[in-house]
Parts: sequence; structure tokens; C-alpha cells
Amino acid sequence: MGSIWSQSVLIPAPALTVAKLPDQFGKVVVVTGGYSGIGSELAEMLYSRNATVFIAGRDVQQAKKCMQGIQTKHASSSGRLEYLHLDLADMVSIRRAGEDFLARSDRLDVLVNNAGVMTPAVGSKTAQGYELQLGVNCLGPHLFTQLVMPRLLQTAETAPAGSVRVLWAGSVAVELAPRAGMSWTEGVDAAPVTSSDQASNYSISKTGNVLLAMETARRYGKRGIISVAYNPGNLRTGLQRHMAWWQYMVARMVLYSPHLGACTVLFAGWSDAVTFALNGAYVWPWGRVGSLRKDILQATQPIDCGGCAVGERFWLWCERVTQA
Repeated sequence: MGSIWSQSVLIPAPALTVAKLPDQFGKVVVVTGGYSGIGSELAEMLYSRNATVFIAGRDVQQAKKCMQGIQTKHASSSGRLEYLHLDLADMVSIRRAGEDFLARSDRLDVLVNNAGVMTPAVGSKTAQGYELQLGVNCLGPHLFTQLVMPRLLQTAETAPAGSVRVLWAGSVAVELAPRAGMSWTEGVDAAPVTSSDQASNYSISKTGNVLLAMETARRYGKRGIISVAYNPGNLRTGLQRHMAWWQYMVARMVLYSPHLGACTVLFAGWSDAVTFALNGAYVWPWGRVGSLRKDILQATQPIDCGGCAVGERFWLWCERVTQA
């Protein structure tokens, strides 16, 4: 409970704000779910500092409205806002989005895997038939990351060391995940166990993001990529849209502004304090390196490092399912 408390109340002021963010002209960022909540706050911060921001999502009208609002507010910016159609619940859409991005941009400095879904209706599935939260929060971001990885690696060859990053949205719900983050079905095609308990499925999917962040760091760190997961904080965003009305009203009383959550992401993606020595770190609100539950930390580690290699197993499952 101490860890949950530390991530939820009496949180220190943001370590990095947009006022302290260096000019981002020439930098290219992809923010999934970039037209609402944390995503739109982050997109505005980056655009105001002259970055090129690809706002990725499935609702073109909402994206255009968001982009127009940001551009009007920051009319003097020399950055660019671009829309990238991406439905993380459909691998066909994800592959098209990856191809589209590679055709439109010759660099990628930071990929922010921000978009997600929380506690949808029981039985909700992706287009390919996977539990929706595991699909949208883990399988989709894994596939998209692998599709644009060539551009990240290419950018890392000439960009300042440690500036090319992949960010993964975790949650305080990681603290509520089962032991080692998840359990597995039996057989050759073993997969993470999900159930009709959507809150549990959400915790498992957010732990999956932490595992993917660590594995990305382990696999690509020596090639110039920093990968970290972050808990943006308990925020008032569209994630609560599937809650019962009374749950929503209670939650609203204890949630923070999405702007503060964007400051968490800003630290994870742009702070000089996040170095290769901290590759694979877990960032807490509103921008500080935190810790993981001991059993989940062990799950991220390979067997030859004293871990139980759940992270590697989860990566390989995502790889097999997405054929990435």
C-alpha cells in the first residue's frame, strides 16, 4: 500500500515542465491517443516548443478538432501537427499506420505509447479476437513499435545520445496485478490468462506495458534506444468512460488534471535525468524514477540475472501473435 500511496497523494511538483523544455524544432514525436486527455496535453506542450507531432488515433474528426485548437492557441509555433490513422484494436489498421508513418517521416525521436482502454464491457474483443485491454494496451503498441523501430534506430544513429526513446503507459493498477504480473494458460500456445474481471485484466495489461518497456530496453538499448514505462498518475481522462456513474463520480473527487500526467510523460521522454543507466526504469508521477513490486521486478529480469523471465515470455507471445 505504501507504493500506491506514494504514487497517489502528496506527490512532489513536476520535475520537468514545458517552460523548462528546450526547443524541439526538427524533432518528430508520435503520440498515440494524442487528441484527448494526457495525449492532447502532451501534444500541445511539444507543439508549443516547435516539435512535429503525429497525433495517432482512430477518430479523425476529434483529432482535427484537437489539432485546430492547439494551432490556434500557439499560432507562432514553427512545429507541425499531423494526423495518423491508427486503431490499436485492429492489427490491419496498425500495419497500415506503420507503413503510412514510414512513408511520411524520415525520423522519429520519441514514440509515446499513450493510448489505452480501461474496463470495457465484459467480453469485449479486438478485431482479431483478443481480450480488448490486452489487445489495445499491449499487442497493438508492441506491433506499432516494431513497425516504426527502423525509423527510431535510424534516428538514434545521428541524434544526441539518449534522446531517442520509446515510452509505455503503465498505471498504479500495476500494484494490483497477480503475482509476477500475470499467469499463463497451458500448452504450446500458452497465453496470459484473462477473465471476466475487467479490473484484473486492466492490471495485467498495464503490467504487460511495464514488461514490454523493460524488454525493449534490453533488446535495443545497445543500439541507442531508451525505453521506459510510466505511471502518469490518477487522472481525469476518457479512460473512466466505461465506469458506472457512481464510480465515475467518486473517482472524479480523487483524480488530478491531465496536465500533470503530461508532465510525467515529459519527464520520461525528455528529461536529461533519464539516462542509459536508467534504461528500463519505471517513472512515477509527476516525474521521478520509482520502483516496482519485488515480484514484478523479478518478472522483468532474465533467468540468468536471477529473474523469472516473464517479460521475455510476454514479448515472445506478443511477437508470435502480431507476427512482428
